[in-house]
Amino acid sequence: MDGANIRKALSMMDERGSGEGAGYVAYGAFPEFAECYAIHVFFDTVHETKPAVDQELAKWGTIIHEEEIPTYEQQNLRKIHTPWRYFFLPDPHLMPRSTTPEDDIVMHLVMKVNTTIPGALIYSSGKNIALFKASGWPEEVADFYRIQDYKGYLWLGHNRYPTNTPGWWGGAHPFNLLHWSVVHNGEITSYGTNRRYIESYGYRCSMFTDTEVVAYLFDLLVRRHQLSPEIAVKALAPPFWDDIDRMPEKVARLNTAIRLTYGPALMNGPFAIVVARPDAIVGFTDRIKLRPLVTGTSGSKLYISSEEAAIRIMEPGVGDITMPRAGEPIIGRVVA
Repeated sequence: MDGANIRKALSMMDERGSGEGAGYVAYGAFPEFAECYAIHVFFDTVHETKPAVDQELAKWGTIIHEEEIPTYEQQNLRKIHTPWRYFFLPDPHLMPRSTTPEDDIVMHLVMKVNTTIPGALIYSSGKNIALFKASGWPEEVADFYRIQDYKGYLWLGHNRYPTNTPGWWGGAHPFNLLHWSVVHNGEITSYGTNRRYIESYGYRCSMFTDTEVVAYLFDLLVRRHQLSPEIAVKALAPPFWDDIDRMPEKVARLNTAIRLTYGPALMNGPFAIVVARPDAIVGFTDRIKLRPLVTGTSGSKLYISSEEAAIRIMEPGVGDITMPRAGEPIIGRVVA
């Protein structure tokens, strides 16, 4: 699929944004560099800042190709950063004790660049993933990058209404780390606890938004702790203790163990979240469902959205629209 339809769907939901941030992500966008990590960077000033990023990447692997991301001037969108992408192969021998050395090298580079090189922000770092975001309305951001020129088998889109942080390019969704991309509506009031927990594992939150923490939590729980997406959601949006008390004994023991083990990862507040990785997409809400989430299917396609209208504009013949229960994930898996 190209990006034309998701642009159309997201522009139907302008009331969910403020014109200060929108973005898209496409999985499968770079088949010619499918084995490389597509590291996307915002540079404030390319000539002053880029050499430091080049040097840091050279320490950990090989840059196979690099380019300024093509953009097209929009009347109401001010280009304040230069988007750049590197296709990068890390050297796994540089982290011999890691079980996932390439991922760990790229994670290290994201944290290092974002916290030590002023004027540079790595905002996407997964394999075969293209991420587009800026401060603007969804249709402006889509046209700025001409997302209809890109194709992918899995897309996410988001229209932001900033609440606790000002609107800026880095704060626009989707958020990404390695193969995970996240879009999120609402507010995670447990941000402070969640941030302290994730930083105890070596992550560094440099963008100061709750969605950044969600991306890091999924990387920790699923990639590093090897939990299934279903169990990860139970850790982040677990059942209430009263509900656990009414469960069958075996199920109650599992949910009790998850809550005791991952208590600091529990997310409070009103939220609806969609998370993607190359082989799956996961949608879920908070435990009371204070933010909307609906799903629909058409053949092998799964749609997850805040609004039914956005699904129907993409797929007029979509089947029944359903609403997942609070805290229960809806999961779509990619079949080769």
